[in-house]
Amino acid sequence: MKVFKFGGASVKDAGAVRNVASILSAFSSEEIVVVISAMGKTTNALEKIVESYLNADGNVQTLLDQLRSFHLNIINDLNFPAQHPVRKELEQSFVEIEWATEEPPSKGFNWAYDQIVCHGELMATKIISHYLNLKGMNNVWLDVRDVLKTDNTYREAVVDWELTKPLINKTVTGLFKKNKLIITQGFIGTTSENFSTTLGREGSDYTAAIFSHCLDASEMVVWKDVPGVLSADPKYYDDAIKLDQLSYLDAIELTYYGATVIHPKTIKPLENKQIPLRVASFIAPENRGTLIGNYKETKPLVPCFIFKSNQILFSLSSKDFSFIAEKNLSNIFSIFAQHHVKINMMQNSAVSFSVCTDNDAQKIPGLIEELSTEFHLRYNENLQLITVRHYYPSTIEQLTKGKTILMEQRSRHTAQVVIRND
Repeated sequence: MKVFKFGGASVKDAGAVRNVASILSAFSSEEIVVVISAMGKTTNALEKIVESYLNADGNVQTLLDQLRSFHLNIINDLNFPAQHPVRKELEQSFVEIEWATEEPPSKGFNWAYDQIVCHGELMATKIISHYLNLKGMNNVWLDVRDVLKTDNTYREAVVDWELTKPLINKTVTGLFKKNKLIITQGFIGTTSENFSTTLGREGSDYTAAIFSHCLDASEMVVWKDVPGVLSADPKYYDDAIKLDQLSYLDAIELTYYGATVIHPKTIKPLENKQIPLRVASFIAPENRGTLIGNYKETKPLVPCFIFKSNQILFSLSSKDFSFIAEKNLSNIFSIFAQHHVKINMMQNSAVSFSVCTDNDAQKIPGLIEELSTEFHLRYNENLQLITVRHYYPSTIEQLTKGKTILMEQRSRHTAQVVIRND
């Protein structure tokens, strides 16, 4: 059996949904679990609804109506009959969002975010499942929250593997006895109290990897709007080329540093069971794409570039001029962990410690407040972090020409620089 993942761009409109159906029709003889993201920019739209709800700015209903129209237009373009059940199911999701936004926001941003944003995937999969059935491609719709169990770390939930593994195995194995095609959601799970959780932005890749791991899939395929994994984002680097094969090691390094083609947590569940991952194009599905697996090296072996904007660089020093040694470092890491802020790059001297992170508007203010109580703190905003895997010295010089370098470090295979555009 295989696990397919289709992201938001691959289901952004009625034409895209038809294309997904066309791709799946070529695998009609195989058992496939299909993990699907929210349609187009639905997650962004739901995030705006969450912000409007918490800010009480009176725009929730307008934003909901816009999102409802977007999904209804797709349903109409797919030529669903007027009385088809998909319309009622779609409306039920909007009713649940409305109920959530009518309650006082007493449980904080992260909890509210997960209860509302999860509906993007639920709506997308209901539409696609019904459309496939309409076209004679019989399938079973599975609510992933019934099988993917997490802790209560909202927006960055941790998977409870002990509960999840047997649930996925038992449920999916049973469903495959009825049908070879299962449609489910990425990005979301549920707590033991049955509250919805999310796995982090772009977490649908991770969901697909969880299913692949639990079911011992022969292959996982991520369908993208690019020909495969590229050596750089073409938006930032004109000479990007497609990588034909990528080692697990290089893949996990690139995703850790911020490569957006796949979610950072995707590789580990696959590598642990030696399950190959293929990144393929839904525009040209006949092409091979990029294969990620147990290879000794990446081919072609060229510099790979990752560009991360909206970075913030912290410089911390002790208030009593003591060394930034094990005790202080332990305290610093603990504070970052408590605020769920991932460190993208770090560097220390005798009395200072510098850290580069994403400038998350929800997390950073609280982090700054707590760090300032224990350390002297300076920071710079609106920076860019450039990471180059398999770098040449000349590539670094070319990328940083005319830029102010605030922090730099190089290892055998990877170079990182934090720059300010002057």
